[in-house]
Amino acid sequence: MRPVAALIAATVILPSLPLAACAPAERPSPRPIFSTTDEGYLSPGVVARLAQAVPPAPVAGSAQDAADRAASARFTALEDSDRWLMATAHAELRPPLALQHFDCALGVRLGSAETPTLDRMMAKVFHDAQAAVVLAQAQAQAQAQARGRRARPVAEDPARRACQTLTPAMRRSPSAPSAGAALGTAYAEALALIAPDRAAAVRRIGHEIGVSRQICAMDYPSDGLAGEALGRAVVAEIVATPDFQAEIAAARDELAAARATGRTNPGCAAERAALAVPLP
Repeated sequence: MRPVAALIAATVILPSLPLAACAPAERPSPRPIFSTTDEGYLSPGVVARLAQAVPPAPVAGSAQDAADRAASARFTALEDSDRWLMATAHAELRPPLALQHFDCALGVRLGSAETPTLDRMMAKVFHDAQAAVVLAQAQAQAQAQARGRRARPVAEDPARRACQTLTPAMRRSPSAPSAGAALGTAYAEALALIAPDRAAAVRRIGHEIGVSRQICAMDYPSDGLAGEALGRAVVAEIVATPDFQAEIAAARDELAAARATGRTNPGCAAERAALAVPLP
């Protein structure tokens, strides 16, 4: 395993058995619960360059920090709402299960279709985006030694509810840039290229995945903005690689075949209701 991959395995926050607003479907044949890969599209040097370009997190006590904290506190009003349940589902960030967050936007039910190329592509996107996040968060921790460290909302206030089971180490882990926002945006940008007719819809879901991490008290709004920017930067590099370009046609064919089955996710009505909930 590459050094970056080993670091990811040691630091990435992954949930267990989240509730689903948009219910995942089982594959028609036995498959692993999520895809993993030690290889992405990007070289370690490119990933490091992208991570180094991430701006520092707001200094504790700054005006931006105060605005972040006030916004985070308002999200407590959404606990147990339809939007909270969606945020709980969005805690699953690993492919291929995470791809089902985009079912309704794509007009398919990915969990009931065979999409090996799409799964493989998104596993590589996950690898590269997560690697960039881990390096950027390590950089942020180093900067915090001099500038003041800011803990996650769920760590600042032990009474805050999270959308997943957290260990003490998870609570203390850095939140800037947001891994959820980076991964949601990276998936969305890649899917927008594969399914350009659904680009606006998938990009909205990618953004909402980042918002969900704020609702779950895992991130602050500025963490989400930094994560989204990083996710877009990662995919901008990915799409320029010959390997990604070579796989687009096959992924499009898989999506077309999935649509041709006529199967859609029965959770789409619940998703629409959740997205209609006003943010505080």
